[in-house]
Amino acid sequence: MLVSIVVPCMNEEQSIPHLLERLTKVIEPWKDSAQIILVDDGSSDDTWKLISEASARIPQLVGLKLSANRGHQIALTAGLLAAKGERIFMLDADLQDPPEVLGDMMLMMDRGYDVVYGRRVSRRGETVFKRFTAYVFYRLLNLLSDVPIPKDTGDFRLISRRALDAVLSMPERARFVRGMFAWAGFNQIGLEYERDPRAHGVTKYPFRAMLRFAMDAVTSFSISPLRFATRLSFFSLFVTLMMSLYVGGSLVLHNTAPGWASTLLAVSFFSGIQLLTLGIMGEYIGRLYVEVKNRPLYFVSDEVGETLSSNTDKPS
Repeated sequence: MLVSIVVPCMNEEQSIPHLLERLTKVIEPWKDSAQIILVDDGSSDDTWKLISEASARIPQLVGLKLSANRGHQIALTAGLLAAKGERIFMLDADLQDPPEVLGDMMLMMDRGYDVVYGRRVSRRGETVFKRFTAYVFYRLLNLLSDVPIPKDTGDFRLISRRALDAVLSMPERARFVRGMFAWAGFNQIGLEYERDPRAHGVTKYPFRAMLRFAMDAVTSFSISPLRFATRLSFFSLFVTLMMSLYVGGSLVLHNTAPGWASTLLAVSFFSGIQLLTLGIMGEYIGRLYVEVKNRPLYFVSDEVGETLSSNTDKPS
């Protein structure tokens, strides 16, 4: 099988018909050696019903239904584990990333690249706040990360089998897939494209989810926050030393008038530093707790299409 297309879906009943219409046209040059994998990430609408119905008329379609909502990155991982192709194309169901660029990505991979990732040159239809936070996120992540991660990219990419096997061998639970491919290395190149606005449905990434995603990204690929906490503790010691010198000088000069404001300020300052440091350490300890439990990433409650039992083993 030449190419597998992996699409995580979460409450995408409005997008599924349009997605499949465009995908069936895209795979026409490879229809005898293509596979479309739609992963229902615990949807509460008719997403799975539409996937099941479509599998009867599209022979290349495989559907996986997760037993519960596990998040975009886990659903994407489930699809990647089921992929049989020598090349794997990853995109979202909202069609903001155009599947029609698959042909161009295939040509670039023919030149010897293992990963061809899409780089957004514009983000039409998104709010100023979303564009600003995305811009800051990628720059801040690269500032903190030990691994350079391409800016303005998502999970929209074409990957080779050996690049996929390398990433699937990584057992972590808090998965930041685009960062994992960056860490894996191999020959990578970007392909610029215009990102379209979402045509149907609503975004599945509200601010809270984006914040959680950002925390997973930073803590998965950087220990800089821990180093920051250490430097902050040294800074607090320096401030304490300066305050001690001030107090000592005041005693010598008999300038010891009591002041509640300065005391409150000092207590609040050091308490804030302690809480921040504990919070940073807690994030990393929480990651260790999740990893040590070693639970499966997901369970498959239903599937349609060809038998997937040999391709849906969960990483341990």
